[in-house]
Amino acid sequence: MDLSLNQKVADKLREAADVLEQQGANPFRVGAYRRAAETVAQLDRDLRDIVAVGGADRLTALPGIGRGIAAAIDEILRSGRWSQLERLRGTLDPVKLFRTVPGIGPRLAERIHDSLHIDTLEALEIAAYDSRLETVAGVGPRRAAALRATLASMLGRVGVPRPRHRNSPNVEIILDVDREYRELARRDRLPRIAPKRFNPTGEAWLPILHTNRGDWHFTVLCSNTARAHQLDRTRDWVIVYFYDDHHDEGQYTVVTETRGPLIRKRVVRGRETECRAYYAQGDDDA
Repeated sequence: MDLSLNQKVADKLREAADVLEQQGANPFRVGAYRRAAETVAQLDRDLRDIVAVGGADRLTALPGIGRGIAAAIDEILRSGRWSQLERLRGTLDPVKLFRTVPGIGPRLAERIHDSLHIDTLEALEIAAYDSRLETVAGVGPRRAAALRATLASMLGRVGVPRPRHRNSPNVEIILDVDREYRELARRDRLPRIAPKRFNPTGEAWLPILHTNRGDWHFTVLCSNTARAHQLDRTRDWVIVYFYDDHHDEGQYTVVTETRGPLIRKRVVRGRETECRAYYAQGDDDA
């Protein structure tokens, strides 16, 4: 029995814990990855055999491994890479990742990243199912359907993917996290990472925040898409990644609205109606 892949997975989990600790993340998240690493390192059975029998969900039966870490282990087993760790390091290249999907060329990969602000195949799969992918220029219903089938094959899924979250933080929490990030970044109070894309000098310019609200954990960065650079919106477009206590990941983009009733206000893309209600409540209170 070859357990060397188990050790590689454990090493990546430990590295994520180390990076999170260095960047000031909540000790709960740091400890969770370290506990999962110990579980994996001590297994006397190949992780691939466990997944082969019952899929990635079978991993959640192991001590200290919730849905999010199980999904991370599955990604490592399938591809040898882990998007979340690459994001924390600053080495993630979503456009290059999307080009590994048959049917997605370099221009479409760039448009997907610029339009949807997503950076994983799992997020791309969800966008293909909830119709957001069809809003990207060059992707209609037929092409989206073909990409759904391709992604299902690549990710080893059958049928509609399981929702990433049973619930999400409300817009008040997301906007408050956005405020904290932009204020601390303005005051140069955040650690910085050196993103791989659009950074020929290798400068560590991208501020990163780890913060918490109740049971929610957040990692926050400025947008580093081609479109954000072209429009000089890298500091305005903020990507908020959120995690529950199972370390299952979701994300939202927060921007300054440029038109309509919410002009000049910070808005969570995809949740504009809730943002209008939130700001209306604030006006009533005033």
